[in-house]
Amino acid sequence: MLATWLKEVKETADQDSLGMILVHEGIVRGTSKTGARIKGMQLSYDKEKLERKVNELRAKEGIVDIRVWINGGKLKIGDDIMLALVPAVSVRISFPYLWSFLPRSRMASSKNARSFRLRSNKP
Repeated sequence: MLATWLKEVKETADQDSLGMILVHEGIVRGTSKTGARIKGMQLSYDKEKLERKVNELRAKEGIVDIRVWINGGKLKIGDDIMLALVPAVSVRISFPYLWSFLPRSRMASSKNARSFRLRSNKP
């Protein structure tokens, strides 16, 4: 998906404006934020809220495009959680918008996420 997005953006963007493409790939890791071992996560998100935020950021000066995909359902360790692509005029433009977008997308998605903890075989 990322390779397709990169190709499409490079082929369709105004070449006078495109100077940077930032990519984010969130992956299910084997531990929670607190360090507890997990075996996966269940994820759902509000598609309309996500679409509104993406459209809001697309309208910002210096942003060429924004593409986002969020996985849903039962995810296992190593699965993609989210892909985001932010093509812009420069890194000074794209990085703050990617950074500001990530917490918003997490609010739209991981509000409904929960980890499945590994159970210990110890008594």
